[in-house]
Amino acid sequence: MNSGQAASRSRQRARIRAVPPPSNVPQTAGKMASTEVSERTTELLTRLQDNVHRVVVGKERTVRLVVTGIVADGHVLLQDVPGTGKTMLARAVATSIAGTFRRIQCTPDLLPTDITGVSIFDQRALTFEFIQGPVFANVVLADEVNRATPRTQSALLEAMGESQVTVEGATRKLEKPFFVIATQNPVEFQGTYPLPESQLDRFMLAAEMGPPTAAEAMEVLARMGKRDPVSDLEPVLTPGEVLELQGACQQVAVAPGVRAYVVAVLEAIRGGPEVILPASMRAGLHLQWAAQAWALIEGRNFVLPDDVKALAGPVLAHRLLLRGQTAAAEVVAEVVAQVPVPL
Repeated sequence: MNSGQAASRSRQRARIRAVPPPSNVPQTAGKMASTEVSERTTELLTRLQDNVHRVVVGKERTVRLVVTGIVADGHVLLQDVPGTGKTMLARAVATSIAGTFRRIQCTPDLLPTDITGVSIFDQRALTFEFIQGPVFANVVLADEVNRATPRTQSALLEAMGESQVTVEGATRKLEKPFFVIATQNPVEFQGTYPLPESQLDRFMLAAEMGPPTAAEAMEVLARMGKRDPVSDLEPVLTPGEVLELQGACQQVAVAPGVRAYVVAVLEAIRGGPEVILPASMRAGLHLQWAAQAWALIEGRNFVLPDDVKALAGPVLAHRLLLRGQTAAAEVVAEVVAQVPVPL
């Protein structure tokens, strides 16, 4: 870890501070809602991010976006060209949590039952026994998810949307926490199947790795010279501690003005002339929940409009269907710049 990254971690640990809340933050029991997060919450968040950064060089925002998805009880899609570290980041996050972890390497011949599970006939008992698929885990890595066929991709829809799996008429609940982190290559690459809109809408946010700087590339070469650094990682959070963070996220205050701002952003996108498929109401919920998690990571117990602005692109852009060659991220950025921020 270089000196700049160490300084950034130090600032993260010292983030517990009293920030003056906006006037429209709700009050509880006649007293002003607390503006600080607990030392316990800050310590858990720092522990997770520090552990991931033991193997992921730089990419501060991308790592924070993934942690935001976990804390907000959502799913994350990492999309970029091959070789940018998507799978390593996903593995580092999964290894940092001491729950069950399963990896699904998606290929065109993968079947839905390879994900959900299948019933096997027991000749001794003369009954069928259900063998759970890899989706029955706390953290599921769907690597190169868009190399699986649409039929197989659909096997994740119910699990991601309702935290349950229905096979042969029987519905089975998934253990909490349940988190899917998927990677995908650009759709222009050979052997890929575009993710359907219903699948994209179930990812709370999408993030890109981006190319490394020269200094980051040098550090990657130094760390990866001999072996896989993820093999040295140890879990730093239990499933119970993840649920504790998700509970703290739900307690982050969202003022009516901030909710109105989220609605205004959705309405402005819906009215865009180039928009064929706008952001859904689920997208609005995901934007609010992600903003709560982002505020928690920032050390605040209330959401600011700036939190919504910071997450509008990652939460909304991958869901939009546009005419022509217009970039969804540019449309979202333009809308965020034009919609008035509540006072």
